[in-house]
Amino acid sequence: MPTNPAMPMPHFPLLHELSKHWWLLLLRGIAAIVFGVLAFIWPGLTLLTLVILYGVFAIIDGVLALAAVFGRTGPDVPKWWLVLTGILGIGAGLIALFWPGITALVLIIFIGAWAIVRGIMEIIAAIQLRKEIEGEWLLILAGALSVLFGLGVLVYPGAGAVALAWLIGIYAIVIGVVMVMLAIRLRKHHMAMSATHSP
Repeated sequence: MPTNPAMPMPHFPLLHELSKHWWLLLLRGIAAIVFGVLAFIWPGLTLLTLVILYGVFAIIDGVLALAAVFGRTGPDVPKWWLVLTGILGIGAGLIALFWPGITALVLIIFIGAWAIVRGIMEIIAAIQLRKEIEGEWLLILAGALSVLFGLGVLVYPGAGAVALAWLIGIYAIVIGVVMVMLAIRLRKHHMAMSATHSP
């Protein structure tokens, strides 16, 4: 992928659209890191508090994912994977916040299922981007981590609040760092693309 402003940029519609909204991915990464840190340092963390924190994070992540969709203009750019990620995130967050009567076990299973579906969507997106961006492995890594986290939660749903806090916190921080790294790569592409089109 050429980065010299004097060289023409290849036409990669999905990459170009993602790079225009690199800051939304950056915000998603920062939100994940903040959530992960809170899961570690929250004093006297209970399972209910952890679920509420997750609900807030999932809603923010889902809203930012949908914002990236509505900000796109290219008709040939696939959007369905971001739409699904956003809707699932918002849905998971709302369930965690507004159905406190649901047992903790059901909520934990729902969190695990959400992480697996999200991871699959990210891996599919990475496959679509593999010919357009050098850092597609970051999205594959994020997807793989989400799937592994979801499987871990489903395999050990009866773990205590502290164990779940550590597991969810580590996952959120790592996934957030990967998102920030990918956002930085997209920003570099956006700057190169802007330089190419500037007079």
